[in-house]
Order: sequence, then structure tokens, then C-alpha cells
Amino acid sequence: MSKAPAPSALVEEWRQLLDRHAVVSCALEKALQDQHGIGLSEFETLDRVVDANCGKYRMADLAGDIHLSQSALSRAITRLEKDGLVERSACADDRRSVFVCLTPRGRQVYDAALPTHRAVLEGTWGA
Repeated sequence: MSKAPAPSALVEEWRQLLDRHAVVSCALEKALQDQHGIGLSEFETLDRVVDANCGKYRMADLAGDIHLSQSALSRAITRLEKDGLVERSACADDRRSVFVCLTPRGRQVYDAALPTHRAVLEGTWGA
């Protein structure tokens, strides 16, 4: 049986990136769920909607900006909508387009969760 070649520097770098992503993602998921009752996907969705600063965010644009599959984004929006954190509305000009907008409750949850998110990033990213 032949021995597999040692991983290249690029493969090692890739594995380190994946490991770091897993550590940070798990820490964020746990902190956000424990302290604010939302998952990382939901927080990231709220964060993107807030960053867009446009009142309404077209779902197709959001899908292009966030690192979630179309189905994962749809599930996250459904959970956020069920919890009263976002609302969906149809576009008057294009019935195929759907907008997402933050509700006042969504803004409250986001504002409360933001310091937790950033503290976990600071604590795990620099580690």
C-alpha cells in the first residue's frame, strides 16, 4: 500500500481556514442562541438587511450577498418572519420579486444581539 503524499502548503492553509471558520461559527451560534434565541443564519440575515440600509431588501439581492443557499436563506427568512422580526412583501413592479424588511421587533433583537456577535468575533478571531 502506498503512502499518501503530505498535504501541500495550500491544502494546509485551506484546512486551517476551515478549522477557524468552524470554531468561530460554532461559538457565534451558541452565544446568539443562548443569549438572544436566534441562530447564526438568522443573525447574518438581519445583519445584511440592516447593512443594506434601504428599508426593503430584494430577496434575490440578499441571496447574492449572503453565504447561504437559496433554500437555507428562505428557511431563515421564514423563521424570522414567524418570530415577527422581518416581513415579506411583493414588489408592485415585478410580482416575482419579494422584499424583506426589518420590523421594529427585528431591530430590537438585532440591536441586542449585535454586541454579542461582535464580542464573540473579537474573542475567537484573535485567538
